[in-house]
Amino acid sequence: MNPSSAACLVPGNRSRRLLIMVIGALLLSLGNPWGNSMEPSVWQGRRAALNAPAPEFPSGMEWMNTKTPLKLKDLRGKIVLLDFWTYCCINCMHILPDLEKLEEKYANQLVVIGVHSAKFTAEKDSKNIRQAIMRYHIKHPVVNDHQHKIWDAYLVNAWPTFRLIDPEGKLVMGMSGEGKLDILDENIRSLIETHRAKKTLNETPLAFDLETTKANHEAPLYYPGKLLADKASQRLFISDSSNNRIIITDLNGKKIDVIGTGDVGKKDGSFDKATFDDPQGLALWGERLFVADRRNCVIREINLKDRTVSTFAGNGKQMWTPRAGPANVLLTVLNSPWDLCLVDDQLYVALAGNHQIWRIDLSTKIAYPHAGDGQENIKDGPLAEALFSQPSGLSTDGTWLYVADSEVSAIRRVALNPNGVVQTIVGTGLFNFGDRDGAGKAALLQHALAVVHHQGKLYVADTYNNKIKIIDPKSKDCRTFLGDGKPGLQDEPPRFSEPAGLSLAGDELYVADTNNHAIRVIDLKTKQVRTLTLQDVAPPQAPVSSRPSFLNASTKSVKEITLPAQGEITFHLTIRLAAQMKLNTDSPIGYLIEADQMTEAFETFGTAASQEKVALTVPAERLAGASNLKISLVFYPCLTNNEGLCFVKSQIWKVPIKLKPDAAERTFHLETDLVERN
Repeated sequence: MNPSSAACLVPGNRSRRLLIMVIGALLLSLGNPWGNSMEPSVWQGRRAALNAPAPEFPSGMEWMNTKTPLKLKDLRGKIVLLDFWTYCCINCMHILPDLEKLEEKYANQLVVIGVHSAKFTAEKDSKNIRQAIMRYHIKHPVVNDHQHKIWDAYLVNAWPTFRLIDPEGKLVMGMSGEGKLDILDENIRSLIETHRAKKTLNETPLAFDLETTKANHEAPLYYPGKLLADKASQRLFISDSSNNRIIITDLNGKKIDVIGTGDVGKKDGSFDKATFDDPQGLALWGERLFVADRRNCVIREINLKDRTVSTFAGNGKQMWTPRAGPANVLLTVLNSPWDLCLVDDQLYVALAGNHQIWRIDLSTKIAYPHAGDGQENIKDGPLAEALFSQPSGLSTDGTWLYVADSEVSAIRRVALNPNGVVQTIVGTGLFNFGDRDGAGKAALLQHALAVVHHQGKLYVADTYNNKIKIIDPKSKDCRTFLGDGKPGLQDEPPRFSEPAGLSLAGDELYVADTNNHAIRVIDLKTKQVRTLTLQDVAPPQAPVSSRPSFLNASTKSVKEITLPAQGEITFHLTIRLAAQMKLNTDSPIGYLIEADQMTEAFETFGTAASQEKVALTVPAERLAGASNLKISLVFYPCLTNNEGLCFVKSQIWKVPIKLKPDAAERTFHLETDLVERN
């Protein structure tokens, strides 16, 4: 990681990397003439030069969040932002909220495309990328660039990297790393002004076929990340991470409580009002449950007796402060806290975003950096000088803190003694990974996310290998314990799918089997596996339907119509599409009917099946006193030769009305304007 840009670099030609480092150092001393928005060492003298046509996407690639592959030529008139990412990368996760803000702010002008250029072998599989898209709630098209063809064409050398393409298809900007929201925003705004004046900007919003709309998910859990089994109290605490809530059951899966509404947020309060954002690691201290609220960059405290949630540590900001000194917990800046481990009254925190281990004294409420200097790599030695790479899992034997150091596919141990050292048990480097049993350097893991100590052995969630492995920390011998490497949800023979959390209750190992949306239980003596059935635990309630938004609207005024004063009235709405257009049948039509009234205003809204003729029914009694109706429809037409390229289109009818008791006509027909591609 480069602290100035918070980007993960990939290995490459040694001389080229050296040249990049030299030029970078020179620019830091002289100032960057590109205003910190370019990577001059990458662009200078290469075919992907600025203000030249952006390289087209190669054919034959797999696309997600869109029905069919996209082509840049079909996006002329749009500003296109390419985000080069890989789903393991913490920096790539950090920029997703920025992309969401840009997509919302510039919905009419901007198209974001995620170019997934994998690091790990498992990340090359489109099925796994699709799971990550749903886990992270990504709402823009993603292409699987597993051979790095687009990466190479755009001269990328780090995750995350951005490339900005103007409405005429020219490459106008490139940069890498986190914290670029303001720069991107400024450049997008400038492009909008320029191309609006040139009349080269298409401001018709596009709509895409999202993976989340295809998923028929009815399980109570949604990508659970971590869990905590407490044998003493017979309770199981589950971070239902992508449902943004905490589930409490007994050890057999019977519901005890649910904490959080399921909505994204950082609201404190009672169990039924509190909100989280991707909660992960858990630690129990008496009747106080601490939660690593990952995307909120805070530690939450749950009072299990009072049934309340409060913010315990972190000021809610995500910042690069790897060498910060001791501070009051509420003033401490945390960076993607991923796991927690309690030793007496000391709470250890795996800060995946800072590549560090921190310690919080629960009695004094002071937070301290414990191990790691904040740079991303693997290095043993004194605590303050050691290097980690996205630590994501913690466990202890009372003397050592064991760490699943995910980006280096390593298991490390950290002395609890502040004068101690960091040692590596398994793992050798950022790009050394695989699936191989052996001892020490001979063993290979792939992005391990969890570790737990039990009777002198370490059980490891070898996440991207879909296995549970067992390691002897003394001999460093690492062997497959369960799983054959193939993703699946079955107990015999046992298969897992990217397990990410482990916890012990006696001789039973509880597993957060993340991509299976399940909790698995392993009897360590018999190696028998069972899938835990959660009883009386329902998925979060869907948010109350809100009024649809009617973007890119055409408005038609029609002649006054006479309506009966009683009974049902039906409006038949016809959507007229040009020959090269058809509706996206996977995206429902939204509607809203409003009436002005002397007394209580009337409105009704909702969704209907996507088809060219829609019938909407209104009770005449609700329209008493009204003189005007406003009927709005939003739908999603697509190009017939490219089903992945769809638009948002709205039609609004203004209908003067008169109500008469003796009026006979109860059905009325309205048509949209002819919908063509702008």
